[in-house]
Amino acid sequence: MKRKNNDTGRARNALHAVREFARFLASEMKPKGKIGTPFNVITGTIIVVGIALIAIRFYLGLGAVTNLSQDYPWGILKGFNLFVGVAFAGGAYVLTFVVYIMKLKKYEPIVRVTVLNGFLAYVFYAGALLLELGRPWNVVNPIIGNSFGFSSVLFLIAWHFLLYIICEFIEFSPAVAEWLNWEKARRVVEKMTMVTVIFGITLSTLHQSGLGALFLLAPAKIHPLWYSHYIPVLFFVSSIFAGLSMVIIESTFTHKVFHDKIGNTLRASHDDILLGLAKGCIGALFAYLFLKVIELVHGGHWDLLATPMGYWYLVEVVGFVVLPIFLFGAAIRRRSVRLVQFTSFFTALGVILNRLNVSLIAFQWYSSVRYYPSWIEIWMSIAVISMQLWVFRWVVNRMPVFTEPPQAPKEEIIPIGEVVVWKATAS
Repeated sequence: MKRKNNDTGRARNALHAVREFARFLASEMKPKGKIGTPFNVITGTIIVVGIALIAIRFYLGLGAVTNLSQDYPWGILKGFNLFVGVAFAGGAYVLTFVVYIMKLKKYEPIVRVTVLNGFLAYVFYAGALLLELGRPWNVVNPIIGNSFGFSSVLFLIAWHFLLYIICEFIEFSPAVAEWLNWEKARRVVEKMTMVTVIFGITLSTLHQSGLGALFLLAPAKIHPLWYSHYIPVLFFVSSIFAGLSMVIIESTFTHKVFHDKIGNTLRASHDDILLGLAKGCIGALFAYLFLKVIELVHGGHWDLLATPMGYWYLVEVVGFVVLPIFLFGAAIRRRSVRLVQFTSFFTALGVILNRLNVSLIAFQWYSSVRYYPSWIEIWMSIAVISMQLWVFRWVVNRMPVFTEPPQAPKEEIIPIGEVVVWKATAS
């Protein structure tokens, strides 16, 4: 009888805990701040219309909403959302490498927000793949298919995406545990951080270059100025300064929009952090430019520089690689944070241009029938980005993303006469 009462009491306590947790989540789902802001109105309209267009896409098929064809099976949803978005998400693996492997604690205040941005980017941009797959239900084939394509680059990228999303979730999960007041869970996942960081960095270097390796399969379809055997390496190196530039851009906006949620450490070191990130950008840009020059010399396509596509190539390299190097250098010498922020926007535009050149503009450049994205494709792409921004804002407004993580207490020995007293103090 006593055991039965104990079981009943445990069941009641568990049911009460579930109800309280449900109430907590319901209260957290309520909007915070003003609803009718210009940002909410504009992005909310984009999302609502975008969801309707996505529904039409899945109901009527790709042909009803896109300009894709057998000659151009990849459109703006892959060229922008995937190839550009994944490059911009590279800041997560770069920052975790700098903080956890190189032990540069100066950048620790922005690790959580950078990992959050990377995690959401992979979730939403990988999800955007479904919008351009003719048979989206087959997206699970690389995971549970009867025969794995071990020699396929897409198979490699699919598994790397899945595993890296899991790694980034584990890296960010201490913030989730703090939000839910799950102290034991926080301690457990923090012990897993180093392992997941090392594994995640390894995955990132492979799939960032793997996205470039996809284009090695089309040597006759990509303009010679953009095609080379160095494409995987170029994609990897460009993801470094693309990711760091996006971290600078993100910090610029979040420092203003979420100023009241930023911890004192980040607020005091914000300018130094951006200047340090600029140094990382300039180093990666130098490496990228060096590889582009080697690629041009090795390919021997000097005569193509005097063609219309050659002029466009020079715009990309000189205007968005060489010029940012000089601008970042000037910003570092002058310690000008505003110039760093401006140059990061400029560098990000260069990454967008390069990815679109390789995947769309320089792809089958000789064709008389060109691919131009429909307005629906563009709208759906912007809708995906808007959804990501809404989720990002929701998380930042509720979870300790910018605040310093709690530190384990240290024991301080206080002698009192002949008696030694131990006192726990915050580290």
